[in-house]
Amino acid sequence: MNRRLALCLMALAQPAGAFELAFPAACVLGETCYIQQYPDRDPGPEAADFTCGPLSYQDHDGTDIALPTRAAMATGVDVLAAAAGTVKGTRDGVADFTPASPGKECGNGVVIDHGTGWETQYCHLKRGSVTVRPGDKVEIGARLGQIGQSGLAEFPHLHLSVRQGGKDVDPFAPGAGACGAADDDLWATPLPYQPGGILALGLTDHVPDFEAIKAGLPSPDLPATAPALVVWAYLFGPRAGDALLLTIKGPSGAVLTERVMLEKTQALAFRAVGKRLLTAGWPPGRYEARVELLRRGEAIASESMGLTLMP
Repeated sequence: MNRRLALCLMALAQPAGAFELAFPAACVLGETCYIQQYPDRDPGPEAADFTCGPLSYQDHDGTDIALPTRAAMATGVDVLAAAAGTVKGTRDGVADFTPASPGKECGNGVVIDHGTGWETQYCHLKRGSVTVRPGDKVEIGARLGQIGQSGLAEFPHLHLSVRQGGKDVDPFAPGAGACGAADDDLWATPLPYQPGGILALGLTDHVPDFEAIKAGLPSPDLPATAPALVVWAYLFGPRAGDALLLTIKGPSGAVLTERVMLEKTQALAFRAVGKRLLTAGWPPGRYEARVELLRRGEAIASESMGLTLMP
């Protein structure tokens, strides 16, 4: 075998672990943050994530690590360097929750050069949070800023792009072509895949506004004379054909049990069901709301919460 061919084969056989990524946010995946969108692996007009699931959209080139609400964003969630390198560029000063101007779709962000052609880019950071400057040397886990909603962003999240030699790389399947192909990933610690889930739920006396839910709607205790009891659920990644099982139980037993079919695949959605007060008041005491997200009859996520109806 000639030397040039041998070098080419060695490059092709280089393991994915030769360049590794740490998780780039100071949150717990599946608990305080989640992955809303993955890079698009469908070569045609449709979109698919690396598992052939729907958690992507046409030509999406990065991984969106999202916070469930704007209230969670307000607490300050750090964005961390996924690998050591040199800061290549930064931007700060772009307002959160404001439509992006042309050329600033990334919003506030950081680009890091890791050498050998590898780069990572961190977009949609909170205005005023960027802590590094071009030329800075950073180590794995160095604080770069905080998750925000600047630029072209419909919810608080970090958009992480990975590039090698100027080409986009899917860190979940860096060498695979179409979705579904077996491949090593770039993560130093494997990240679980969540096919959809429940971001929040609540119990209130009316059907809430979706914007209030996305902001982080609380569920305070209610009076026993509340005009209705309504359970709501905030979802990510629901698919057409999924179902929600929503229940409310009180001190006297079941108040409401309802199954709601979801008719279309969406990135984010909410549903609410309730029961009107038909007597002088609800029995005072502790009430529990529970929601299950069902796919093909199996629960893929469930959450519950409680509050007290005061006499």
